[in-house]
Amino acid sequence: MSLLPKNLETLKRNAKKNIMPLLTPYLLKLRINTYAPYIGAGIKIEHINLDQGLCIVSMGLNSLNKNIVGTQFGGSLYSMVDPFYMLMLMHQLGSSYVVWDKSSHIEFISPGDSKVTARMKIPSAEIITIQELAKEGEPVFREYKVDIVDEQQKVIATVTKILYIRLRKYSKSKDQSNRIDNLES
Repeated sequence: MSLLPKNLETLKRNAKKNIMPLLTPYLLKLRINTYAPYIGAGIKIEHINLDQGLCIVSMGLNSLNKNIVGTQFGGSLYSMVDPFYMLMLMHQLGSSYVVWDKSSHIEFISPGDSKVTARMKIPSAEIITIQELAKEGEPVFREYKVDIVDEQQKVIATVTKILYIRLRKYSKSKDQSNRIDNLES
């Protein structure tokens, strides 16, 4: 029997343990920034740090995301913030928890006629609160609001998201997988 497969397996395991944590933020940013709907809408992740619970996303105004009156299309405004609270919570809470979007609402405040940015942050105290609320197995519903602002910091829209969080062992969604882990495969 050859030693090569065993050595390759050890090499792969060591790379996954030592190198992937360094590459994962870069690969995640690359994967999302090359997601076809985001390319078409001109949405870009400017900064993402899942360990810190921080994501900054921007969208320039272009011919593919203008609405009929020449301002930012509402669907693109919502799309630019849609997955990130779920993504950050899944990462910070870990595989013992199931996280789903429960509901969303967008309020349009002012027409967006330039580049817009959204800054989403989940403080570490919020993670502790969720863990405390979820420890008995009950579902936890948390509300997050994010302002989408233009280049002058004027609020263009406010998105409110409600997320469902539950310890996996009490959830009917036990099979929910974290696609971030697939970056490491």
